[in-house]
Amino acid sequence: MSNVTLQNNPPNNTKMLVFLLGILVFMCLLVWASVPLYQLFCQVTGYGGTTQQSEALSGDHVILDRDVTVRFNADVNPALPWYFKPVQKNVTLKVGEEALVFYKAVNQSDKPVTGTATFNVTPHKAGLYFSKIECFCFTEQTLQPGEEIIMPVTFYVDPLIEEEKNLDEVKEITLSYTFYKIDDK
Repeated sequence: MSNVTLQNNPPNNTKMLVFLLGILVFMCLLVWASVPLYQLFCQVTGYGGTTQQSEALSGDHVILDRDVTVRFNADVNPALPWYFKPVQKNVTLKVGEEALVFYKAVNQSDKPVTGTATFNVTPHKAGLYFSKIECFCFTEQTLQPGEEIIMPVTFYVDPLIEEEKNLDEVKEITLSYTFYKIDDK
């Protein structure tokens, strides 16, 4: 038996550490950027039922002879001590017609609380054609103890929905909001 000694070059620990730290920093940047990038993607494409924000309709805006029923949903995160519900359950309107609906919120706590609403539309494929002109969801809402407010939402279903053949069967759209508590600043 012969004794053979193999010499291994030890790895350069400094290079390996820099490489691993680089991967860690890159992964952290991806995590940090994922939410804003996803929101931007959803706003541009309407993916996930994200609605579009629009200016007020002009006088030459087209209104089609196609009815759509819009249903309203409201949820509250358990950390937010609010009552939050739509004033009306649904509205039927023509595609291209502007509608104004209201949601009611009540602060059920004994201190001021600030909340913000997230929203989506189902079916998700209709989100690109659901345009909100004015919405309480665009800003944070602060309610004093026991305060009750009525919050408006102005919207329309864009007539361009007619150009999408895979949306011909859409007769109902649900606009859903969830209110979350904003941590004290």
